[in-house]
Amino acid sequence: MTSARDNADLTRVGPGTLMGDLMRQYWIPACLSSELEPGAPPMRLLLLGEQLIAFRDKRGRVGIMDHRCPHRCASLFFGRAEGDGIRCVYHGWKFDAEGRCLDMPNLPPDQQFTERVNAVAYKVVERGGLVWTYMGPREQAPPMSDIESLALPEHERVMRVHQRACNWLQALEADIDTSHFSFLHFGTLQASEIAADNLHRFNLTDRAPRYRVKDTDWGTMYTAYRPAGNGQVYHRFSHFIFPFITLPPDGTFADHIQAGLWVPMDDTHTMVFTFFWTERTAALRQLKDGSPIPGSVSPMEFLPNGSGWYDRWRLKANLDNDYQIDRAIQERGTYSGIQGLVAQDQAVTESMGEVVDRSREHLAPSDRMITMTRRRLLNAARELRDHGTAPPGVDRPEVFRRARAGAFLAPESQDWHEAYLENLERIIGPSWPRAAE
Repeated sequence: MTSARDNADLTRVGPGTLMGDLMRQYWIPACLSSELEPGAPPMRLLLLGEQLIAFRDKRGRVGIMDHRCPHRCASLFFGRAEGDGIRCVYHGWKFDAEGRCLDMPNLPPDQQFTERVNAVAYKVVERGGLVWTYMGPREQAPPMSDIESLALPEHERVMRVHQRACNWLQALEADIDTSHFSFLHFGTLQASEIAADNLHRFNLTDRAPRYRVKDTDWGTMYTAYRPAGNGQVYHRFSHFIFPFITLPPDGTFADHIQAGLWVPMDDTHTMVFTFFWTERTAALRQLKDGSPIPGSVSPMEFLPNGSGWYDRWRLKANLDNDYQIDRAIQERGTYSGIQGLVAQDQAVTESMGEVVDRSREHLAPSDRMITMTRRRLLNAARELRDHGTAPPGVDRPEVFRRARAGAFLAPESQDWHEAYLENLERIIGPSWPRAAE
C-alpha cells in the first residue's frame, strides 16, 4: 500500500514539491513545434503546475515564459507578437524569447530601466518535432534525454499527442502494467483467432504471467514471462525511464521502437506524447486473415482546440460521454465496449479520479513493476532533496539508449536479464547508431 504522504509526494508537481523538483532536473517536452507559427499569437501552456505562454517570434525563435508581465502582472497571453518579441497590451512593455525587456514605451527614455527587468523565461530547444524546455535551477542546462525514439530520422517517426484528465503517474502506470493487456484490450479474443506465428497469442493462452523486475541505471524494467513450449519462454519487456518516459512492450523486440512521454500539466492533467517507428511490425494486432483485432484500432478524434489552459488535444471519447462505450458491443464483441487502445486506457485511468487514493489499493504480484517504480521515484527525489544527488540520467543521458521494449522467445534455462542483454546486443549492437547523429 502507498501511504497518503508518499502518494502526495509522487503526484504533486508544482514548484517546491518533491516530484516537481525532480522533474525540473530534466528537459521537459512542452508542445509540438508545429503548434507555434512564426509571429502567431501566443499560446497558453500549463506545465508542471506553472501557467506559461509559448510563442515563436517572426525570426523563428521560441519563447516559453511566465504568462504574467513582470510590470503589473497582466497576462501576456493577450500580448502582440511583434518582430523579435512579444509586447504586453497593458502598457506596451516588450520582451524577447529569452525574457529580456526590450522596450518600456510608457516611460520617457531617461526613465526606462529595461536592463533591470526580465520576464521569467525558460531555456528552449527543439528536437524530434517537440519544443523542450528546461525549468530547473542549473545555470547550464544538462544534456537532453537520449532515447531511441528521439534518434529516429523524421521520415521514420510518427508522433501522436493527447491530453488525459488525471494525474501523470496513474496515467503512466497503465503503460507499465502488462497484465491488463489480456483483459482490457484483448479480453474476449481467443488464441485460435490469431496466426500461429503471432507472438501475441501467448498473451491469450496464458493470461496470468509471472514477473521479473529490476532497478536500472535509467529507471526500472521488467519482463512478464510465460511458457511457450519446446523448452522456450515468451518474454515481454517494458521500461520506465526517468522522469516520466515509458517503453511499452507492444511489439517484437527486434523492431519495436516506441516511447510514451507522460508530461504533467499540473497535478490533475497530463499531456501524452507518443513516438512510433514506422518500420515496426504491425502484424501483432492482426487476426489470421490480416484484419485488425476488434476494438484495438480506432482513429484518435479530438474536440476542437481552444485557448484555455486545458483546451488542447482533448479526445472526443471522454468522461462526459462515457468514452463512447457501446454496451451491446461489450456483450457480444470486445471486452470493454470502448473502441481503441488509447480510449480504453483513458477510461480506466481517468475513472480512478483526478488523483487516485492509493491507500485504497490491494496490490498483487502482477503489480511489482508499479511498486518498484514508485519506490525508485521517491528514493531519487528524496536523495535530490536531502543530498543534492542528481537523478538517474540527468548527467549521463546515454544510459537511456540501453532500454528497449518488446517481446521475444528465449530458452527456459536462460536467465531473464541475460536473455535481454543478449537480444539487445544482437539487434542494436553496443550502442544505438542513430543516437550519435
